[in-house]
Parts: sequence; structure tokens; C-alpha cells
Amino acid sequence: MPPPPLSRRCLLWQGCALAGAALAGCGSPAHTDRGEVQAAAVAPTELAQSDVNRMATLGMRANLDSLYMVMDKLYRRNPAEWRKGQEPGQLPGRILAGQRVREAVEHRQPWAPLQGRRDVAALALALSPEFAGDRVAAFTCATADMLITAHGGKTEFFLIDGLDAQHLYNAARNVEIAVWILAQRRGADGRPLLLADEITADTRNLSFEREFGKVIARLDLLAGVVAEKYRRAAISYVQNLVGGTFLQFLPVR
Repeated sequence: MPPPPLSRRCLLWQGCALAGAALAGCGSPAHTDRGEVQAAAVAPTELAQSDVNRMATLGMRANLDSLYMVMDKLYRRNPAEWRKGQEPGQLPGRILAGQRVREAVEHRQPWAPLQGRRDVAALALALSPEFAGDRVAAFTCATADMLITAHGGKTEFFLIDGLDAQHLYNAARNVEIAVWILAQRRGADGRPLLLADEITADTRNLSFEREFGKVIARLDLLAGVVAEKYRRAAISYVQNLVGGTFLQFLPVR
């Protein structure tokens, strides 16, 4: 004897139960650990930082770390570059080469192959076909110096420090130009100055472009925040000025 047909209400409840189970499955945590946001430990110096100061400091640190990551990737794809910087008695390797570059950037030391040039002049030399030194090191040092110069020559920012929104915006455009040159310019032998992103029938590696995109986005965001900061300060001043005269409540008793 066949079972009795299910009622419409019973079918509705079954559908709701299945939908709930599906949503619960979608909302359950993934098995893959994708990490989590880690806040930095509180430092006493933060008492002398505004929100924008702190944002600029974190952004600068993240941008320098992105440059170091790109540097290591470029050394992996262009091992001939770090070999140019080897000196007698030193252990060869891209790790040692990268350490020297980091030290020069963090201590604002001039990079000798750049011939005393700084900022965009150093960047232009590092990306010229005639440059014969370690191009990865020169490109990293020059880009870092350009970014620090755009931030007023500092990597940490406090209440007494000011930032120029236009300089930050220009730095973002400079990074875009540098990335384009890196991808398009060729040496005398017709080969790219440095092997970076790779798109072939079997490979699609855009990790360099993505990392540079992060640097550009951070710079543009900070430029917008700095510009908005001074704009809002002017508006608040006018509001307080007008409000002090015309927007005061009147006594009612």
C-alpha cells in the first residue's frame, strides 16, 4: 500500500530545514587556515600619534615590506643580478644581497651604484638600459627612497609631522610608471631589464603586479585621507565659528 502524500505544510518545513542546513554549512568556518588580522603591540610613542599618523606609519611599514618581498622575487627570477654585488670573502647568495639592501633602506644609506642620486633621479638611473650594476638592488633602494621622500623623509609620523597629499599621490603615480617601465623597457640585447610577471600558455604569474598594486592603493588611500583631514578641519572651523554665533539655543524660562 503506497504511503499517504505529504501535506503542503510538511513539504514547506522540509524545504526550510534543507535550506537551513545549507546555510549552516556555508557559514561554518573553512578548514583552510587563512590567517587573521594581528594588531601591533601598543608602544609608548603612540601617545604622540594621531589616527592619521598611525595610519601613515603602518602604511609606510607595509609598503617597505612589499618592496622587500618584490626584491626577493626579482632576485629569484634574476639570479645574475645579486651575483653582481658579490665581494671577495663574502658568502654568495640572494639572502645576503637582500640583507644589504634592507640595511641601506632602513638607515637611509646611499646606494653606491646609484652615483649619489636620490628619489626619482635614482629611480630613472636604476631603470635605464645603460645601468650595469645590480639592478634589483638599485631599483629597490631607489623606489624606497622615493617613497620616503614623498612622506617628508620619514618612516614614522607623530603629531608634529605633516604630510603632503599631492606628494603621496605623485608617489603612487611614480610607482605605476616604474612598473610599466619594468614590464616594457628592453636592454640592448632585446631582453627585459628584469624578468618579473610572466604570462605564457602554461603559466600566469602576476604576483609582482599584485604587490605593486598594494603599494599604489596604500599611497592613494593615505593621500585621500590627508587631503580630507585638512578639508574637514577647515569645515569644522567654519561650523564652530558660525555655530558660536547663530546656532546657540535660547533660554525658555
